[in-house]
Amino acid sequence: MENVKTITPAEVEQRLKEGETLFLVDVREHEEVAYGKIPEAVHIPMGEIPNKLDSFDKDHEYIFICRSGVRSENVCRYLDHLGYKTVNMIGGMLSYEGETE
Repeated sequence: MENVKTITPAEVEQRLKEGETLFLVDVREHEEVAYGKIPEAVHIPMGEIPNKLDSFDKDHEYIFICRSGVRSENVCRYLDHLGYKTVNMIGGMLSYEGETE
């Protein structure tokens, strides 16, 4: 099984601070996102991803985020298999120290 490409929460925060446009997708459940998400992230719960494939462009790289990095890794494996470019934010929101909303 191929390794999933990863990024650290600190790298995400740094790239956002530098004004880079990142395609962030938060795959946590609604009640988890209520505690705060990265402002630039789009919220699509993990279970809805298969029905939202038309939301993704195969030319863009997407960074997937969950609470600890496990669910987002599973989403990355699923989408990698379908030919999308994915990156898993390791450590998830538990490790993210940047601004949240």
